[in-house]
Amino acid sequence: MKKPFLSKKTRRTLIAYSFIAPNFIGFCVFTLVPIVFAFCLAFLKWDGSNPIEFAGLSNFARLADDTFFKAALRNTILYCLGTVPLTMIASLALAVLLNQKVVGRGIFRTLSFFPYVASLVAVTAVWKMLFHPTKGPINSILFNTFHVAQENLPKWFTGALVLVSMILFSVWKYMGYYMVIYLAGLQGIPSELYEAAALDGAGTWNKFRYITWPQLSATTFFVVVMLTINCFKIYDIAVMLAGAGGGSDLTESATVLVYYIYQKAFISWDLGYSSAVAMVLFVLVLGVTIIQFYGQSKKDKA
Repeated sequence: MKKPFLSKKTRRTLIAYSFIAPNFIGFCVFTLVPIVFAFCLAFLKWDGSNPIEFAGLSNFARLADDTFFKAALRNTILYCLGTVPLTMIASLALAVLLNQKVVGRGIFRTLSFFPYVASLVAVTAVWKMLFHPTKGPINSILFNTFHVAQENLPKWFTGALVLVSMILFSVWKYMGYYMVIYLAGLQGIPSELYEAAALDGAGTWNKFRYITWPQLSATTFFVVVMLTINCFKIYDIAVMLAGAGGGSDLTESATVLVYYIYQKAFISWDLGYSSAVAMVLFVLVLGVTIIQFYGQSKKDKA
């Protein structure tokens, strides 16, 4: 009997790699290669048509004098500092509440999750109508109920308040998703722990403090890491809420790093400088993530 050209083990290995290959090729072409190319571009000068020139560290030196970059960096960090803790608190509170045996629990879970799956265009349109400076019900309540003067009514999508609006919108839209993650963590806590605590006379707060919160440590770590990364990548919410329409320039009080990268790359065609800004964002996200992993590892060892 003729011996097969390939052994059975080799054939199985090739079959396994054939299933992996499409996804891996897509990852290399659309993710890995652009990342490496962007890293190289950060040290080059190129507008997409003229010959590429070596720029050294000049792209990074420009960042120090770029007031718009500083504003984008500041806004992104402030957005993260506001969105991450508020979303975590809101999603955890919802999860604890909806983990109880309450009437209509399934309906409330669905309603809480709905903003996350709803179209961003649709929900931002609703949000902008609610917070419209002259016709929105929010300002109407402030005017009619709390007697705030017409000229003092907040303009939610201009000036310093635009960042507040972005944070509130993000918390409302994404807390349902992280609520589901917390619900999964809550349902994995053994009920015997709560029964033993009840026998010892522990109240609701002590049960949460000494059982629920420590048991949700790994879940909270995942939520914080994912929230932080997603907050640094914010783009669509800033454009939809603060943009003057369909990708127009954002004001200095609302622009964020990802939008600034897009603006420099595809509007100004300053590809080298936009890549330098992207590297700053990469280092920032990487540094925050490493610090979070280090803090979690120390906590686990304690």
